[in-house]
Amino acid sequence: MSIKSRWPRWLRRGPLEMAACVVIALGIFMMLQPFALVLFTWSFVTTLAGVVMFTIVSKFPD
Repeated sequence: MSIKSRWPRWLRRGPLEMAACVVIALGIFMMLQPFALVLFTWSFVTTLAGVVMFTIVSKFPD
C-alpha cells in the first residue's frame, strides 16, 4: 500500500495549495484596500498564515 492511497483526497497537495494561494491573495487584498482599518490590521497575519500553509502543504503527496 503506497502513501498516496492513505491520504484523503481533500488532503492532497493540489486543493490545499489552491486554498493557501486564496488565503495569500485575501491577505494582499486586505492590505491594499482603503475601506476598513481592521482588515488592514489583520492583513499581514493573514498573508503570513497563507505562506506558512503553502510551505507546509507543498510537502504533501500529489
